[in-house]
Amino acid sequence: MPSFESFYQEYPCSYNSPLNCDRPFQTAQQIKGAKFCLECGFPATLPQEAEIKGNQGTYQIASFVGVQGLGRLYSGIQLKDKQPVIIKEYLLPNRCFNESETLKRKDTFKRVGGVSLADSRIQNFRLVETREAIADDKGERCYLITKGIESSQTLAKYLIEKGAMTSPEVREVLNQGLQTLQFLHTQKLRFPSNQIQLGITHGNISLDSTLIKVENNQKFSIYFCDLAIWENLFIPPIIAQPAPARPEQDLQSLGLVAFYLWVGRTTNLSSHQPLDPRDNQQWPDTDSHLKQFIYHLIGLETPFDSAEAARQALLQLPKEDHGNSSVKLRSPDDQVIKKPLPMPLILLGILALLLLGGGIWYWLWGNKPDSPNKYIQWSRLVRNFSEVPNVPSGQFTYTGEKDGTWSYILTQPVDNSRLGDLLTRPKPDATATYNYESILSSDVNNPIKSIKEVQQTSTKDFAITSLGDKITNNLSKKSVAYDGLLVFVAFNKRDSNLANALGGQINLEQLRQIYTGKITNWQQISAKLPNLTVKPFAPTEPEAISKFQEIVLKNAPQDEALFAAKVTKLDTTKTQNQIRSETLEGRTTGIISFGIISKTWKQCTGYPLAIADGKKSAIQPLFQRRSRRSINPSDDLCQHDDYYVDVTTFQSYPLGYPIFVVYPKDSSRLPGGSTFAQMLTTRQGQCLLSKVGLVALQPMPDDINSYACKSVP
Repeated sequence: MPSFESFYQEYPCSYNSPLNCDRPFQTAQQIKGAKFCLECGFPATLPQEAEIKGNQGTYQIASFVGVQGLGRLYSGIQLKDKQPVIIKEYLLPNRCFNESETLKRKDTFKRVGGVSLADSRIQNFRLVETREAIADDKGERCYLITKGIESSQTLAKYLIEKGAMTSPEVREVLNQGLQTLQFLHTQKLRFPSNQIQLGITHGNISLDSTLIKVENNQKFSIYFCDLAIWENLFIPPIIAQPAPARPEQDLQSLGLVAFYLWVGRTTNLSSHQPLDPRDNQQWPDTDSHLKQFIYHLIGLETPFDSAEAARQALLQLPKEDHGNSSVKLRSPDDQVIKKPLPMPLILLGILALLLLGGGIWYWLWGNKPDSPNKYIQWSRLVRNFSEVPNVPSGQFTYTGEKDGTWSYILTQPVDNSRLGDLLTRPKPDATATYNYESILSSDVNNPIKSIKEVQQTSTKDFAITSLGDKITNNLSKKSVAYDGLLVFVAFNKRDSNLANALGGQINLEQLRQIYTGKITNWQQISAKLPNLTVKPFAPTEPEAISKFQEIVLKNAPQDEALFAAKVTKLDTTKTQNQIRSETLEGRTTGIISFGIISKTWKQCTGYPLAIADGKKSAIQPLFQRRSRRSINPSDDLCQHDDYYVDVTTFQSYPLGYPIFVVYPKDSSRLPGGSTFAQMLTTRQGQCLLSKVGLVALQPMPDDINSYACKSVP
């Protein structure tokens, strides 16, 4: 299925994704009876207590839950018996579907929205049970009424909250999934129109269309929903329509789901591109039999003939867990550890178990902004510097680029001191000091002198750099945080500006053309933009330029030469001052620039644009603190304490990249670098780095100025 971020382009949404945007919900909350978003005109969400009449009964909305697939979810009840239901609202907005298309799709939806056994037997084959499909005769909405599955969530949300599944857990997901597909593909099924069909293809299996229900004893069940036969009816006609799915495609899709669950993510950590199962390095090495099975399921090796054949092969796989064959979800306490857990972590584990059984429904379907499971990785971090074991004695000298991110953030104030002072002797009770000496590379386009100093001499014990691709095989590296580039344009709330005209975003290809001189006037991007000369600037930090050339220019020599010839390099602060000066003089400025996060996020002269990579939705990593949504050009960025970098979102941000501690693999040298990296990845270290403009490796509870960091002195 195409990504729904590309849908509904006829609606000028600030986020370029009307279905996911929070403005339709805000409009419904603020204006009683509002049917359309005040900003773009997209259909607003349904209000509380709205009633939907169907052939089987009348249903009442209780609350808006969120977006799933191509529709919006609501919790509700059937008024007659007060039984809880889940209502999925599908949209046929009139700017995207003409009258004929709308009528045809409504009619089809009522005929095929939901399946049951043809012989009317009641059998749980782990499909979400549909009660009825309803089409609003006079409006542009359709509704699928389904039975709610208590304590369930999508696998996508499970993956975010819990992380990777174990090999036995993945086997159980496959076992249940294949059993359901075997049923779907071979049984006689009845549609709402009473049409009977032998077998049906799901056609839309993904992490978002599969629910996981967790039992009190930690066992789980997998349920499929959102079948393509009705889900795809709501893809706008301007979008290429998917071809009818075949049973073998269901097997491939289930295989990909298993792969993502086992790896624990869907994108590559360094490139942010979708994981490729053909990349052997991405696979866990704990269960070669399971890996081989998934290879066959995906089709990388001889595919299975049917779901039944695949399930029989799965059940015959050699077992590698050597334990109870009853698969249970692990709890946060089930990890192998090398030392006793501190008491706070034990208490946290107990609390997590207590919350798990009764609280999952609340966390998923309620309006609570965060789930405690989101912070499992955080809870496993060593608390502070003083708890890092085996810190070697001695004086260690480390290095980095003189005009790089690390050199800058060490000068920044934090907790009534400078970060550099706090990190010189991070563990007061240990006789270890870390002295920083920056190095200026002679070649601004290849700033790797600090890495060479560690590799070729013994005067530098380790280095800190963002240039992961420059690190040689005789060096080890450990990521300690994320850094990134923010692209900004003039921002002035008093009148129209580039940030507004651009809709708060820009894509990588447009950036490439701007910074190679192919786009020289803003109207070359869109006729809606002002007739204004583009004035591209770049910062002076060599690492920032190197990362921009790597990500945006793809290290193409010709583009790099054009970049060097046509782009003015100026310190980020000076660029911001120039924007401010031109604005105060009443001039409309066409300046665009980029800079490292720590120099660009706490200012309001330039608006940091959301970045789109190809046809993917633009990603804005800066979030408005009050409503926990991404910022837009209507926000007052001069309130620096009112927005923050959202860690989870940033992990998919196209201009983000890791910061590494780099140290020799030579075991004869003291492990100063690896120990320093351990300290930076404690809770205390992650908090300190977040406060000076880097991005933590994992989400932290609340914001970094609250208890999460104040509790780790």
